[in-house]
Amino acid sequence: MAKKGLDDQEKGLGRREVLECMVWAGTGVLWSMTGGVPHSIGLIGEAAAAEPTTGFTFLQMSDSHIGFDKAANPDALGTLREAVAKVKAMPTKPSFIIHTGDITHLSKPAEFDNADKVFSETGVQIHWVPGEHDIIDEDRGKAYLERYGKGSKGAGWYSYDDHGVHFIGLVNVVDLKGGGLGNLGAEQLAWLEADLKDRSNSTPIVVFAHIPMQIVYKEWGWGTEDGMKALDLLKRFGSVTVLNGHIHQLVQKVEGNMTFHTAMSTAFPQPAPGSAPSPGPMVVPADQLRSKLGLSTVTVMQGNKPLAFVDKTLAG
Repeated sequence: MAKKGLDDQEKGLGRREVLECMVWAGTGVLWSMTGGVPHSIGLIGEAAAAEPTTGFTFLQMSDSHIGFDKAANPDALGTLREAVAKVKAMPTKPSFIIHTGDITHLSKPAEFDNADKVFSETGVQIHWVPGEHDIIDEDRGKAYLERYGKGSKGAGWYSYDDHGVHFIGLVNVVDLKGGGLGNLGAEQLAWLEADLKDRSNSTPIVVFAHIPMQIVYKEWGWGTEDGMKALDLLKRFGSVTVLNGHIHQLVQKVEGNMTFHTAMSTAFPQPAPGSAPSPGPMVVPADQLRSKLGLSTVTVMQGNKPLAFVDKTLAG
């Protein structure tokens, strides 16, 4: 399909266009990045031989919703355990995990405790950003910040460097806008501009936040109202990867130097944009649930070697 500019994305994509850009959970696409330009090199099975064997690897996990126990998945903690078991079984241990929000369903202390216990079994460092479900306690995110916000700014945003890549964790779930659209706010955008100011254009950038930074489906609030302001600050960099969650399904899109990747949930699926009256937990036959849940592996190669995305479901 013809690629649309980010200005067009901000106006919202039509249902057909969104579906054409979507890669459904279970297909699993391997991406390589050379010279800042991502290329799809095939499905997981087809591209196995091309998967890098050196470099450093990190995982993206998202939307664990610990505490959720409705029909869409009566045991969200159990499916998280399955995902963690897959992490533990990986032949190459990831350097760290990025979790893109909604650790819990109702931000209750016991839910955080249960999540922490299971995630600790991975034995690797985890970098967190909150989802809206993590900050619905009476103190509007105090419990989240006390556990996961050490050294962060504002509502929990921060950055760090690893293997020559600059990672930026943003928070777009505070003061949601009309229809549930995410919001970064002036203070965070000013911090982001300052954080990027002295970075070389050749620095690889990975940004992660809960709600998609671009507009995926405006009618359901699947996007960030002021996300374009952040993306404009990133345009000068040769390689930018944006990781999100929130919508519980795999969506990948490439716009110039930017690759957008939203992850599957480990708890329950949601409907495709516009395919239901509203978003929310989607009930599927029990034998299909694990094909709609999963996690993403990212391998970053040194020098001019490719960066690769591999998405795997709990069924695989």
